[in-house]
Amino acid sequence: MSILQELEWRGAINQQTDADGLEKLLGEKAVGIYCGVDPTGDSMHIGHLIPFMILKRFQLAGHKPMVVIGGATGSIGDPSGRNSERTLQTMDTVKENARKLTAQMDNLFLKGDVEASGFRIVNNYDWLSEFSLLDFLRDYGKHFNVNTMLAKDVVASRLDVGISFTEFTYQILQSIDFQHLFKEHDIQVQIGGADQWGNITAGLDFIRRVEGSEAEAYGLTIPLMLKSDGTKFGKSAGGSIWLDPEQTTPYEFYQFWLNQQDNDVIKFLKYFTFLSEDEISALETEVAEQPHLRNAQKRLAEEVTRFVHGQEALDEALLITEALFTGNVKDLTAKQIAEGFKNMPQFTAPREAKNLAVWLVDIGLISSRRQSREFIQNGAISINGDKVDDLEFEISPEHAIGDQYVIVRRGKKNYYLVTFEN
Repeated sequence: MSILQELEWRGAINQQTDADGLEKLLGEKAVGIYCGVDPTGDSMHIGHLIPFMILKRFQLAGHKPMVVIGGATGSIGDPSGRNSERTLQTMDTVKENARKLTAQMDNLFLKGDVEASGFRIVNNYDWLSEFSLLDFLRDYGKHFNVNTMLAKDVVASRLDVGISFTEFTYQILQSIDFQHLFKEHDIQVQIGGADQWGNITAGLDFIRRVEGSEAEAYGLTIPLMLKSDGTKFGKSAGGSIWLDPEQTTPYEFYQFWLNQQDNDVIKFLKYFTFLSEDEISALETEVAEQPHLRNAQKRLAEEVTRFVHGQEALDEALLITEALFTGNVKDLTAKQIAEGFKNMPQFTAPREAKNLAVWLVDIGLISSRRQSREFIQNGAISINGDKVDDLEFEISPEHAIGDQYVIVRRGKKNYYLVTFEN
């Protein structure tokens, strides 16, 4: 199976230019291929990950991938996929974001070793910042027809509400990127999301104008990722799922994938893992015949968490997950508790010993002492995984894990995190 045939099977091709020509080129040599990301934030989210997983597949197939961090284009703002103007960030912010995204890409693909990884990372600020406004207008702008630019979907969709000249010129800058990489680094293919088709084809037209009509370059886009219910993929109740572990902890990241619906999990396995067709087909059979086991979701969560955060972070996410499932939380560290209970109800308690029934009411976890006593008598209250049914039980900072946290469970599924005041 060729790389393009594999991508077709994975449902990862939306549009491509001259499919036969690209298939032939990929079969003849190791091809330079790139994908870019603008540093509009200080971390990528999982939506950003999609085209770069495709880039990784090309690398595994023997081709030469390049990641372009948009230190220059990110300061302008891509109008693609937006119905309003972006708020421009300061150049200091863009540079810091670019530094952090470069570090994330290094962690995902280079691991600090360019030669071994086969990946290269560049920043388009390095070349786009070198020419003047007159250079831009004379050497580049002259090659772009305004009527053609206006007809691009990304611009046409904004004409009713308006688009600034700044964002209007974005497709020129991205075209310059492609031509620069084609000429200086032998990059012949650009990958992007579905909304990048207009920018990619503008780049191809520019390459042929500057380098000659026989210049061999291609574009490929990836479908917009939607869940089976038609909603946008990549968000949870708490917002975007970030690759930065400080913004989305590895445990939260793991849980996001673990909680995918049966109707979506096979599609996500095809997109986000490097499992073979046979492995995914076997998991698809399990989803159909034994959906309650959720083996496909578990494998998806494990594979993506390991790829993004590493084996150690996956092991910790699995440990927290198992502890919460069994209720055996006393062996968790304070750090693991902070990570696993980040989005659960939280309460604060004074550092003094107190009767448990009274303490639960005083900190606001239960509304009345009568109800509190009933819960305790019925064995519905657990402290750090141990059931408490003694109405005389006293809770104190001695029960705190890491001298900080007490985990209260009411019933089988209701967890609460109590933090003792310093």
